[in-house]
Amino acid sequence: MSLLKYESQLREPLVDGDKNYHQITEDIIGPIEAKPGNLWRMGLVISICLLIFGVYSVYREVDYGIGQWNLNHTIGWGWDITNFVWWIGIGHAGTLISAILLLFRQGWRTGVNRAAEAMTIFAVMCAGQFPIFHMGRVWVGFYVMPYPNSRGPLWPNFNSALLWDVFAVSTYFTVSLLFWYTGLLPDLATVRDRAKTKFRKFFYGLASFGWTGSTKHWQRHESLSLVLAGLATPLVLSVHTIVSMDFATSVIPGWHTTIFPPYFVAGAIFSGFAMVQSLLIITRKVLHLEDYITVGHIEAMNKVIVLTGSIVGIAYLTELFIAWYSQNPYEWWAFRQNRVNIFSPYGWAYYGMMFCNVVSPQMFWSKKLRRNITFTFFLAVLVNIGMWFERFVIIVTSIYRDYLPSSWSTYYSPSIWEIGFYLGTFGLFFTCYFIFAKYFPVIAVAEIKAILKTSGENYKKKMSDTEKLDSEKFYIEEVAHAH
Repeated sequence: MSLLKYESQLREPLVDGDKNYHQITEDIIGPIEAKPGNLWRMGLVISICLLIFGVYSVYREVDYGIGQWNLNHTIGWGWDITNFVWWIGIGHAGTLISAILLLFRQGWRTGVNRAAEAMTIFAVMCAGQFPIFHMGRVWVGFYVMPYPNSRGPLWPNFNSALLWDVFAVSTYFTVSLLFWYTGLLPDLATVRDRAKTKFRKFFYGLASFGWTGSTKHWQRHESLSLVLAGLATPLVLSVHTIVSMDFATSVIPGWHTTIFPPYFVAGAIFSGFAMVQSLLIITRKVLHLEDYITVGHIEAMNKVIVLTGSIVGIAYLTELFIAWYSQNPYEWWAFRQNRVNIFSPYGWAYYGMMFCNVVSPQMFWSKKLRRNITFTFFLAVLVNIGMWFERFVIIVTSIYRDYLPSSWSTYYSPSIWEIGFYLGTFGLFFTCYFIFAKYFPVIAVAEIKAILKTSGENYKKKMSDTEKLDSEKFYIEEVAHAH
């Protein structure tokens, strides 16, 4: 009982119900061993269909050229780079939940970190495809890699933010993958020990790297987790900072601004947490994990959403103010005519962005709405739509009208193959997530067991009852002593 004294009884339990260690294993590992349900099969089929459409869309672009996308002389970046930045943003919440909250010893991360880490990996896989295929001639893509070659002075420009994108994103993906897989090892060993077929025992035995749960293994596991968390934490800030410099280091009105790095990082965490909410609300319902992904977890993430949404709103207003205050006629014209003007060709996208990202998250100031599952799911989807609008507004409205009115594009709309490529990445993302949710523990079993006796509902109740008895006993003794 002595350990329980360090946990405040006022805090909400992180594990609901009357759970013990065996019950946790049964609840979380059970869906892996059971036959897949109809909902899982239907979702996987839809995801694979989207993936096939995406693969064909990519084939059209590679075979016939980048002209298959509706890019033109004014708009060289369209849906492809919009979607690249959007997917990179989605991948931010996983590493933040895992790494930063681990370093700050936040217990509520344990119910949501595994799915968030997996989401990060799948999102970065989706994001990385867009700049690769935007090259057009993907078969000469190795030209961008800095290695000794015989092609004379053909070297990448180390001053280019685009080159640092490659370094930052690939490093982020590698560290996130290691962090995710390291956390999986104890749980994979649990699945291995429960396996009833030779193939499952072999597969999970191979994947768990011979984990035995010895003191030495746990010690090394904890040390490696802290090291990877320390490496991943600056990456959370650096990756989207460098992505923002693709725009901020240019001289195009609407892009050339120093606020982009912090503004992009806050927006990435904002959209990433919204995507985690969407996935976890579905996951907890389909896999019956309501006792482990609790309303308390969802409320904690909603608090992060309202914080980062407010930061993003301040950044939008700061952009407008600086465009006016700078007295740069081109900068102010880009904001006043291309964005704020509701009658401009893309005014709808700007005001859609403002409503979804600034106005709607403020509803989470209400505790009742923060704890409403249906409302949270709807708003999380709305936030991700708004964050897509943000990237679209930044990219397209800044370049569809340049300094020469004669080269103005009347309107930019994506081709069916651009849309297909985007839908295909959704297919890839959800195919990977469905496979992960079926064959791997979607919640960290070992970490849930580690907090059970401090944050489990039944243990907190016992502790509360014990404290009540102790206080009553102390009161009786004091009264007797007084008399």
